[in-house]
Amino acid sequence: MTTTAVLASEFLAQKRLALVGVSRDPKDFSRAVFRELRQRGYDLVPVNPAGGEIEGCPAVARVQDIQPPVGGALVMTRREASEQVVLDCADAGIPRIWLHRGVGPGSVSPEAVEACRRLGMKAVVGECPYMFLPGAGFLHGVHGALRRWSRRSAPPAQL
Repeated sequence: MTTTAVLASEFLAQKRLALVGVSRDPKDFSRAVFRELRQRGYDLVPVNPAGGEIEGCPAVARVQDIQPPVGGALVMTRREASEQVVLDCADAGIPRIWLHRGVGPGSVSPEAVEACRRLGMKAVVGECPYMFLPGAGFLHGVHGALRRWSRRSAPPAQL
């Protein structure tokens, strides 16, 4: 079985990623994640149905519109939309998915998780990337350490 940490490491090893559901609001948490990953050298493609430009990058309306392809998609949509995003990613040939969760359900839905499993996609389910980024700050580090400690006795997050 593959652990969440391994799946997260494999996902973050991809340097060209999509961020699906990045907000048009510059104060939204998705924008903070977008900026952080760009500062770390990731080539990010913002995906927002309205298109336009986000943080100086041209946004696409759908993952199927991304050229050249990306190695993974970080999904930060409402959970009601996440299953369709997973299906769109599969259609676009994106092999890795990260269904974000911070506080509340985030992008995780049973239907999206099942779609990832059924389609054989590598998926990080219900985590925040900050907990896996080195040097992301004290609070993220403590949060990540507590999550890892609490999961030691739990089965690995394998789809």
